[in-house]
Amino acid sequence: MNVSEETEELLQPYDFEVSQDMRPFLEEYWAVSFPIALIYLLLIFVGQNYMKARKGFNLQRPLILWSFCLAIFSILGTMRMWAYMGALVLRESLKQTVCFTSFLEDSIVKFWSCLFVLSKIIELGDTAFIILRKRPLIFVHWFHHSTVLVFSSFVFKNKVAAGGWFMTMNFGVHSIMYTYYTLKAAKVNSPGWFPKLITSLQILQMIMGTVVVILAYTWTHEDGCHTTMEHFFWSIVLYVAYFFLFAHFFYHTYIMPKVKAKTKSE
Repeated sequence: MNVSEETEELLQPYDFEVSQDMRPFLEEYWAVSFPIALIYLLLIFVGQNYMKARKGFNLQRPLILWSFCLAIFSILGTMRMWAYMGALVLRESLKQTVCFTSFLEDSIVKFWSCLFVLSKIIELGDTAFIILRKRPLIFVHWFHHSTVLVFSSFVFKNKVAAGGWFMTMNFGVHSIMYTYYTLKAAKVNSPGWFPKLITSLQILQMIMGTVVVILAYTWTHEDGCHTTMEHFFWSIVLYVAYFFLFAHFFYHTYIMPKVKAKTKSE
């Protein structure tokens, strides 16, 4: 089998990927992401106040199951979308994947993008485990969860071509992140560099997302290139914001403690 035949094989959808198209429904009700995000933020406030005078719940087994299911979902999404996007780049070009929207009509992309958008609602449950277990809830966590839900719905509704890479990169990072969460919940010892790797990949994801957005914008003069100033503005604002937030988290979590320890020892 030559490279061309292998590529074509990767681009063939499975039966379950063409069974039902949820896109019309999700496109029509994409704005529901706003009240969902607001309710999510309200429940954080209510939940933290409720737990103030109470002891945190254990929830080890539910957390293992929760993280494991999200890990499996992310791994499957990673395998399917990375194979598809890579094959599309080989068959067409990088420009085709960040500028033109024709590939968004493919059954594979429609299926996984619909599940991806819905998963951003499901992933809000991560915060419930943090609050009910009385673990520290940091700004980057709830800000990222709420804005990614709205942004993903916006990108989905407007068929932003670069969204294919946004989804693909997010699947990849989450497949590693939720695998780590599963091991951590199960109290399985993992290497000390594992959480650093995850945050580093999240930072890299933001850098690559910014690059994809800029590339899409530079090709707006091409006929059929579906990139608007609105798409560019919100994409660049959020990816830059995420970059600084995750970089700040990495510095204060992994670098600053070492600097302080070194200073004390001297």
